Amino acid sequence: MTARRYDPERRQRIIDAAIRVVGAKGIAGLGHRSVAAEADVPLGSTTYHFKTLDELMVAALRQANEGFAKVVAARGTLEDTRSDLAAELAGLMGEWLAGDPTGVELEYELYLAALRRPALRPVAAEWIDSLVGPLTRRTDAVTARALVALLDGICLQVLLTGTAYDEAYAREVLGRILRGGSDDRER
Repeated sequence: MTARRYDPERRQRIIDAAIRVVGAKGIAGLGHRSVAAEADVPLGSTTYHFKTLDELMVAALRQANEGFAKVVAARGTLEDTRSDLAAELAGLMGEWLAGDPTGVELEYELYLAALRRPALRPVAAEWIDSLVGPLTRRTDAVTARALVALLDGICLQVLLTGTAYDEAYAREVLGRILRGGSDDRER
């Protein structure tokens, strides 16, 4: 009988492989077999660590969500009440979108998979709340949720249309929400 090889990084390698599979083949290409092959582990390892495909997708989405959170944390300016919040949010989105485009697409593909996979919905909600939370230190909860919804919409438009991200436009429309919807020319 052969001894089991101790492999503390295997679970993480499986999650990383799942993210690569979704990046290359989309959600439709994600399966225990495809992930096991990508991670170079036995099929039983994927099902040992993740009993269902939904469990694997939850772990992958949680890890993918860290991309934007890292950008937010690295800038650390959302809580600075002296900064222009609209400019900060537009800059954060620009920095995130300027990163690895496959990573951004992957995050949104997993995020939108929650429409069909209820197990992913709490993780998608965590992502929203992770941004709404810091924003409520700068504005009310309703406005914070509106800002996050707008950021999502702009990101989706950029990803779906292939157009370049327009930071000045984002700053302007985010500012309008923060000012209560009015254009400076209307004042």
